[in-house]
Amino acid sequence: MKYLTDYQLAYDSGRDPEVVLRQVWETIRDEPDEGIFITKASWECVADQLSKANRQGPLFGIPYAVKDNIDVAQMPTTAACPAFAYVPEQSAKVVDLLQQAGAICMGKTNLDQFATGLVGIRTPYPIPKNPIAQEYLPGGSSAGSAVALAKQLVAFSLGTDTAGSGRVPAAFQELVGLKPSCGYLSTRGVVDACKSLDCVSIFAHSARDAAAVLEVAAQFDADEAWSRRPPIAWPRIGKTFRFGVPKPDALQYFGWENADLLFQQAIEKWIALGGEPVTVDIAPFMEAAKLLYQGPWIAERFVALEEFFSTNIDDVFPVTRDIILTGSKPSAADFFRAQYQLAECKRLAMQEIEQVDFILMPTTPRNFLVSEVQADPIRLNSILGTYTNFMNLLDFSALALPAGRYDGKLPWGVTIFGKAGMDMALLELGARFDELENAAGFWNHVSWDQVRLLVFGAHMSGLPLNHQLTSRGGRYEGTFQTADCYRMALIPPVGALPPRPAVYRVESGSGRSMECEQWSLSIGAFGEFVKMIPAPLGIGKIVLSDGTESCGFISEAHACHGANDLTEFGGWRNYLKSIG
Repeated sequence: MKYLTDYQLAYDSGRDPEVVLRQVWETIRDEPDEGIFITKASWECVADQLSKANRQGPLFGIPYAVKDNIDVAQMPTTAACPAFAYVPEQSAKVVDLLQQAGAICMGKTNLDQFATGLVGIRTPYPIPKNPIAQEYLPGGSSAGSAVALAKQLVAFSLGTDTAGSGRVPAAFQELVGLKPSCGYLSTRGVVDACKSLDCVSIFAHSARDAAAVLEVAAQFDADEAWSRRPPIAWPRIGKTFRFGVPKPDALQYFGWENADLLFQQAIEKWIALGGEPVTVDIAPFMEAAKLLYQGPWIAERFVALEEFFSTNIDDVFPVTRDIILTGSKPSAADFFRAQYQLAECKRLAMQEIEQVDFILMPTTPRNFLVSEVQADPIRLNSILGTYTNFMNLLDFSALALPAGRYDGKLPWGVTIFGKAGMDMALLELGARFDELENAAGFWNHVSWDQVRLLVFGAHMSGLPLNHQLTSRGGRYEGTFQTADCYRMALIPPVGALPPRPAVYRVESGSGRSMECEQWSLSIGAFGEFVKMIPAPLGIGKIVLSDGTESCGFISEAHACHGANDLTEFGGWRNYLKSIG
């Protein structure tokens, strides 16, 4: 199973979560790539999580993996350095939130040691293999988290992202990689890399799945100094928008010049989605990017590990050790000079981003062979961060998306980014991009502060109760078909209420697909509307023909016993036509 909905539909159809997760656990146990996980959860651990899981939680029974610089209670945290390992008593705040939502942690994944690198091979453990092209980099530092997802061992995974660690692996493995706005996901319980810049990131197979995880995990943490409150109502971007693209001569691909064809195709897709491209100057972004490793912020990595380095220097991966030790050199004067330079970069960068709703750039110029990076570890790693290093320094939110394969073989991706707080807007756009790429109809362009509602009877357009939707600002989104697991019965008129259909779920194959309309309402209007619904009707989850779910009218079973069966009509409008 690939998406969150695959698991949710399996449970809704009656499959035992213990049986499903046992199969997931056995697949992970038997996985031949020994570089993916540093610690695999025991079956006893998985079963214990499941027994305590919130069965009403939005992520109930969803298996996920955690990068091994994020604490999970009673599992070792190594940061890919055995001498550094400890066993935390408490989980990181973000893990705790996911577990409260019912998600099941299947283990801790491999990484570039101390999250220092974008390659995924700076580890004393076996190197995680890129499942699409094993001789090429998996991307890092969140390599194991990305590989576990790309191989469909889990439904989503957590990484961290300071310089691009949650985006570069996504580009190399055809995943969605969300780098949230700094502070929206608590970093309490995360091993520091650059504490002032670190983010917990989310890997998923779709923007929709990443959004579901973000909704759970983006919570203010009063016990974390760097935590920020997410917006009460997330900003969003309309169906038409302006997006920034770099000047034609501003991008470099370092030997993969044909990748520019993929980038131009991505521009055309955004235009097809309603976008107007606007040329922007990316020079201030590129200047800011240089500061992350060429400036004094490398000192933050040294500060985070100074005590450990003082007694365990020989236990550190050689390339990682050499990079972090340079952090002992910058002075306070260097830091202030860099702060002034960064402030100027941000002033100029904000002038560019204010012109548009978001900016589109390559996620990374190219991939490299593992052997190439082993021979030239610093320079080639630096190339990978060309278009990622500035994001946290400038306080942007960013979403990496698959965008084709270089020469038809190697995955490549683009990133859309905007100001802090634009996370959900970017995910909504990413879902539109998914839809164009995959012809998946699950998003339907409904805004993030609205609820989709499926109606089957008198609330449909032109029928007697439709005014209850339109008077509350309801917007018609289209006509859809349910999955073939529903039947329809007739509820006779009661008082002022007209005849209505009662739709109820049955086993797949013993019902049929039903026509319905989808409407969208603001959250407040939806709440008002639901209060008006009289028994035996209510609101539940309806499965559509493409396998996705939406809120919709559903009936209590008792109302259908002995009622006239309308299933053969396949929808209320067909029934109305039959009676003239």
